[in-house]
Amino acid sequence: MTVTSTSVQRQPQKIWWSNAIFFVGIHLAAVAGVLVRLPWTVRKETLILTLIVWQSSSFGITIGYHRLYSHRAFHASLGVRSVLAILGTMAMQGSIKHRCLRHRLHHRYTDDDEHDPYSATRGLLFSHVGWIFFKAKYERMDLIDRQDLERDPVVRFQHRYYMPLAIFFGFLLPPLLGLIWADAWGAFIWGGLVSRLLIWHCTFLVNSLAHWDGLQPYTDENTSRMNWILALLTAGEGNHNFHHSFPYDFRAGPSPLDWDPSKWVLLVLHQLGFVTGLRRARLDEIEDAKLFMRSKSHVTHHDGSSENTGEGEAAWSGPVWDVDQVMEYAENMGTKTAPCLMVVDGFVIDATNYMKEHPGGAMVLRKYAIPKDKTKLEGGLWRDAGWAFAGGLNKHSRSAKRRLVEMRLARLKVE
Repeated sequence: MTVTSTSVQRQPQKIWWSNAIFFVGIHLAAVAGVLVRLPWTVRKETLILTLIVWQSSSFGITIGYHRLYSHRAFHASLGVRSVLAILGTMAMQGSIKHRCLRHRLHHRYTDDDEHDPYSATRGLLFSHVGWIFFKAKYERMDLIDRQDLERDPVVRFQHRYYMPLAIFFGFLLPPLLGLIWADAWGAFIWGGLVSRLLIWHCTFLVNSLAHWDGLQPYTDENTSRMNWILALLTAGEGNHNFHHSFPYDFRAGPSPLDWDPSKWVLLVLHQLGFVTGLRRARLDEIEDAKLFMRSKSHVTHHDGSSENTGEGEAAWSGPVWDVDQVMEYAENMGTKTAPCLMVVDGFVIDATNYMKEHPGGAMVLRKYAIPKDKTKLEGGLWRDAGWAFAGGLNKHSRSAKRRLVEMRLARLKVE
């Protein structure tokens, strides 16, 4: 797929001097340190520490920041969340709250020059490190659900004390450990500085290279790719095309052959009872996405739907309800949670059981749920959420559109 840039009028962004100086300074300090302590002059224990810091911090990002907090792909005990927060802090990529909100924005507006924080359509260099140097104003950040983050005591504590925690775990802990084998200085250079560059750039490659080079077996609706070499460097995150197709899945790849150490760690933690609620994409949705990509040239319509999705209005042969019938259905649902019925493109949608699965959070759906009181209807009708689904709030994938069709109850009769 050819990457094209949308034409938008962006306001000039101010340089984030403190961030830029810190980022460049760590690179210069790491290079100077390596020249002083060349690899073959460093103790074996120090090099092992560097590898451990790099990989453990990577797990803090991939399992903690990304799959747990950004995409709510599973539930974890307080102890696991605390350990993941420490490891993620060691990576020094911002607090959980800040990084996850920015990443959720990336998924909601993938490849949007204006609203994707590190859009690949703005170039490989920008998506890799360029965005770090600018103090961006994310105009649609208020649309991103954050209640789950603000309720979590681990997230709140880490966010409040992020700077001292990052300095301790990132720069002070490695030399303190190096004292054990009498190489504090080498441990600071390699375990504190060099490992930092490894963590940073491997993570940033997911923003850049994983949207630039590789295969697209699940979707070509965005620039995400599958890159096996990148998966090796990022504890599995290189299987990025699958992730953007099914972001709520705790796996970066569904096949046992997909290199995904983060997935394997989660499976072990699940067996031990420390992790629950591992979310998976449905097998039929995965197979449908792969089949669609293989035969796309024969079944694609102008709107991206396939021949057998039944998305068009002409394909609907179900019931047609008026407002009273919808209200009666809602009253008789008998669910433990409040029903979540919505109107999308003129169809009544039952999203009650889907709220926990929704990648954007339940609150986004609740905002468009029908009110129990008919007097709160606007002009006798509910607000149609079609604009939000079509791109106002998110760029929904073909798989999401297919799921939406499955949740239809009836066409809404307009008087």
